[in-house]
Amino acid sequence: MRLILKPIFFLAWCVISYSSIAQAAEETLKPKPNIVYILADDMGYADAGFNGGKEIKTPHLDRLAKAGTILRSFYVQPVCSPTRASLMTGRYVTHTGVYSVVKPTTPWGLPLEERTLAQALREAGYETAISGKWHLGEFQPAYLPTKRGFDHQYGLWFGAIDYFTHQRDGVLDWHKNDEPCKDEGYATHLIAKEASRMIRERNPSKPLFLYLPFNAVHGPLQVPESYLAPYENLTGKRKTYAGMLAAMDEAIGHVVAALEEKQMLENTLIVFSSDNGGPSPGTVTDNGSLREGKGTLYEGGVRVCAFASWPGHIPAGKIVEEPIHIIDWYPTLIALAGGSLKQPLPVDGKDLWSVLTQGAKSPHEALLLHSTSFGKAAARVGDWKLIHGQDAGKGGKKKAAVKPNNEYQLYNLSNDIGETKNLATSNPEKLAEMKVVLQHLLKDAVPSGEKGPAGADKEE
Repeated sequence: MRLILKPIFFLAWCVISYSSIAQAAEETLKPKPNIVYILADDMGYADAGFNGGKEIKTPHLDRLAKAGTILRSFYVQPVCSPTRASLMTGRYVTHTGVYSVVKPTTPWGLPLEERTLAQALREAGYETAISGKWHLGEFQPAYLPTKRGFDHQYGLWFGAIDYFTHQRDGVLDWHKNDEPCKDEGYATHLIAKEASRMIRERNPSKPLFLYLPFNAVHGPLQVPESYLAPYENLTGKRKTYAGMLAAMDEAIGHVVAALEEKQMLENTLIVFSSDNGGPSPGTVTDNGSLREGKGTLYEGGVRVCAFASWPGHIPAGKIVEEPIHIIDWYPTLIALAGGSLKQPLPVDGKDLWSVLTQGAKSPHEALLLHSTSFGKAAARVGDWKLIHGQDAGKGGKKKAAVKPNNEYQLYNLSNDIGETKNLATSNPEKLAEMKVVLQHLLKDAVPSGEKGPAGADKEE
């Protein structure tokens, strides 16, 4: 009997082993996804249709969001450069030292010892490209995009340029492969045109990582007249802003059309977010029920509109309420690309794939949010949020009902998304608990890397 069973067991073992090997081989042969990260600049939380906006038409963003999953509690930093540093490294600003905005000619930027997302994806076999706003340093060639992992670069190094002349303070800030470029046209259109060209002319033997950080809808508020016509019901800066957002949405549509044309869309993960909350909420942008806006640690400054879309991989029509941070995309994208996370500097981000695809809880016990001023920070744990050192601000149309304690402000976001009721005095036990969490998150904070002129840490 044993003589008969042994061959049968051996045959079964061979079949199972072969199946496992075949499955592993199939996984290995699956094409790596193309990755497109679209970053808006200074966009209001509630200005896109997919996030509740009614005044401004964003059909292309809405279509992408509907085909994917909306991230309702997606956190960034209060201003430009810190958010970009966190995206590129998967590390909190307390570890990169990029707390504030990098300005022209100032002798600093994202530290050179930092490994960027572009470097990691290029190591994983990707062709890498940036079309848009860099904002992480230029005072030495080593800080430029083409030296930080990007095969191709187009657009501006900083921000606040004239959309038509591409100048800032009379100096041209428009480059191609980090050399001066005198292309003429509206900046938003040019960024999308070049991104589309990169898609059409990419190396077909490699997957593509396209980083698309628009300078829209950041000031100066400028847009071709034709984009204002649909918004005659709006006035002043809000009207111009609406036209700028509509122009960016149209530009994103052109980039998606290029992906469709090259039959890449089905295997492309598209991520969208703003880099910080909308400035001047109520007069220019709309942050919905969130308090304040850009430059603050209130929800209106650090929680932004966002989604992720990849047909057949990320559920369509879903909403994720779990709190996640832009640092989380670094390990998530590298893992999807089959890259390595072995590096000298530790990563703060967590892989959020199961949150997106399986309804898992946030991978973070606590999230850190940091101001442009050293030591002023916030922590979110579950529904609780502690803010340290944030001035009350003007409040926009979301003024606090109770004057906050400017040293410590404690809010429960589950029933007070507008951060109107400071519970720091009425809930001393929770305040003490949250203080410990915040202190732990800040325990190894590095000094600011900024060495530029005084005042360079102001929002831009």
